[in-house]
Amino acid sequence: MGRPDKSKAKRRGIRRFFSWKKLLGTFFVFCLLAMGALYVVYLLVPVPTANAEATMQSNIYKYANGKILARTGQINREIVGLEKIPEKVQKAFVAAENKSFYRDNGVDIKGTTRAAWSTLTGQGKQGGSTITQQYVKNFYLSQDQTATRKLKEMVIAVKVDQETSKSEILAGYMNTSYYGRSAYGIQAAARAYYGVDATQLTTAQGAYLASLLQAPNQYDWTSASATGRKLVEERWNYVLDNMVGEDWLSQTERAGMKFPVPQKPKPAPGMEGQTGYIVEAANQELMRQGISEEDIKAGGWTITLNIDEKKQKDLVKAVDRQLEAKLDRKGDKKQATVQAGATSVDPKSGAVVAMYGGVGATQHWMSNATRRDYQPASTFKPIVLASALDNMAETQDGQTIGLGTIYDGNSQRKVVGSDIDFAPENEDDYSYGPVTVQKATNKSINSVFAQMIVDVTPAKTKKTALALGMKDGQDFGETPAMSLGTMGASTIDMAGVYATLDNHGKRVTPTLVKAATHKDRKLEPAEAIGSQVISREAADTVTKAMQGVVQSGSGFRAAGDYQAAGKTGTSENNRSAWFVGYTPELVTAVGLFGEDTKGNQVTLTNTINEGRANGGRTPAQIWGDYTTSALGGGSDAEFDLETDNTATYEPDPEPTGTSETSEEPTEEPTTESPDPTPPSTSTATTPPEPTRDPVTTPPEPTRDPVTTPPTQDPTTPPPTTEPPTTGPTTVQPPDPDPEEGQTGNSGTQRPGR
Repeated sequence: MGRPDKSKAKRRGIRRFFSWKKLLGTFFVFCLLAMGALYVVYLLVPVPTANAEATMQSNIYKYANGKILARTGQINREIVGLEKIPEKVQKAFVAAENKSFYRDNGVDIKGTTRAAWSTLTGQGKQGGSTITQQYVKNFYLSQDQTATRKLKEMVIAVKVDQETSKSEILAGYMNTSYYGRSAYGIQAAARAYYGVDATQLTTAQGAYLASLLQAPNQYDWTSASATGRKLVEERWNYVLDNMVGEDWLSQTERAGMKFPVPQKPKPAPGMEGQTGYIVEAANQELMRQGISEEDIKAGGWTITLNIDEKKQKDLVKAVDRQLEAKLDRKGDKKQATVQAGATSVDPKSGAVVAMYGGVGATQHWMSNATRRDYQPASTFKPIVLASALDNMAETQDGQTIGLGTIYDGNSQRKVVGSDIDFAPENEDDYSYGPVTVQKATNKSINSVFAQMIVDVTPAKTKKTALALGMKDGQDFGETPAMSLGTMGASTIDMAGVYATLDNHGKRVTPTLVKAATHKDRKLEPAEAIGSQVISREAADTVTKAMQGVVQSGSGFRAAGDYQAAGKTGTSENNRSAWFVGYTPELVTAVGLFGEDTKGNQVTLTNTINEGRANGGRTPAQIWGDYTTSALGGGSDAEFDLETDNTATYEPDPEPTGTSETSEEPTEEPTTESPDPTPPSTSTATTPPEPTRDPVTTPPEPTRDPVTTPPTQDPTTPPPTTEPPTTGPTTVQPPDPDPEEGQTGNSGTQRPGR
């Protein structure tokens, strides 16, 4: 017998099915079948009539009790012919979305396949559609991101391209697209962004409107973040460069163009007062939960909010009584710069029960409740304390930080243990000498919290802040100056942070939307109550500290017939003033902001009152007025606190405060009582007690008629017990007017309370 043919043996078995000839044949058969299938689809899929979204429905927004707050959905659209749109503006849209528009057959196979695959594999929304495909989607189909819709879009686009001129397709695309600001179509967009008809648009303006279509909400210049503005400018330049590349724009004309900043938005009719602010905030929350802006604008939603109708009215009335009634907005330009914002939250459910966005959405569209461009100032100090307690941080000599820990409260004292020099100035440059953490909280002593954040470290403090609910940003630097609230924050952010403290350290995320339903789907609201982010003892101890602020500290004007904890804050140059506080049942953040007609931050000084517009004045008064009304005149509810009370009480050291005038101005009760602080024997940061001349009690200053808060905290030792002393008793001068200011990253800082 001869030897077997090895080459034939290799082709036996399963390998005989994989010769290159058979594979090539199989591939061609597959291609023919696919082409046949596509042809069948082409024959079976007709060009439909206009979709339901072309005649859009209303969205209905309801209070928590079911009563209708607003009904939106009137279409802001006016169809204009392509002949009325400047030719270079037309070309800008083509350059932005589909440079090959005039040459293609209506479909970008490669781009559409990539987008469909991305949708099928769950990678999210992808571009890739031609102008014809986008027009088909807008006019004939839905906004659903499904493979079936993509296939229909592609087939119909081919048919439309065969049956319709390029000019008609481009006109339809420009007239059906959504540009943001409730503007559908180029004519509405031209009026919304530049206050002109489409016929008057410049090439630069047209390039901006074309750029908007990629992300209308993110690219709206007025409300965009710094990142959003950078991206839209890059997109604008991309459009113009493409026009030059296609010989639609000369290089000389291109070089002379400057970015055309659009005008401020004007809300749609029916959005007057607080309604526009609330509706916009609800829409933003829906988008964060995955509903696209296009889907919301298409209408058909019934959105039930957590807004309590009565509490909402109470909040508006409180602002009117305590602020608006005292301002002459028309006759005094300086007083007209004052803006107010507030958010009120139920700490047990996370529901946003009331929101104040400003004088009215038709007058000042940007919501003061949700804006994050102002500093929260010393309302951040409780977060520093919370981080120190939760991390069991120690002073520079190894003593665990508590409310009774002694710190050096002297103004312009350099922090110890930091690579960054920082020596903040206290209010009115007043030096307190050695003080407890409790008193430092009551009086908002900058030098104490600057040292405390170094002791716990800025990095750990930032981690605590983010866990409690603050938002990260480019201005959230890990420096000692962070202790004075130098980052940006909104009233809804701060309400969430303090609600988490009120909820014993269990994360509370403020939620505005209670339920959202469409004819064929329902959105489940996000979970508002999260996990334990700091220990209960740490959160409750901070609450205890802030009770002292309301009872005998800078927030005394917020006191009422209820238990309350809170903190004041006034930012650098008095551009913002805050009071954020809570009862066991309700958390509310109130902020005042100085803003001129151009949107620039300006000082609040000499606006509401002479001198600084402090957080302990009008913001605390608004807070107290609203809280009293919202709680039905008062409340018997008490804080259920778990704090460390095992050690004996230790009062502040002998007063050693000094200032240039040797007398502190005050608006607080002048009767001193020991601070309600847990004890500590730590003197790690306490300098030797300075000697000073005896101070006589100055005459009691006059102050605004307010209810004088109790001078004895219920947690303080009984008045019959003499507090221990460490030296001859002296009479301490009255404490300064309870307020804050700050900041910067190093060096001597402006006072902050």
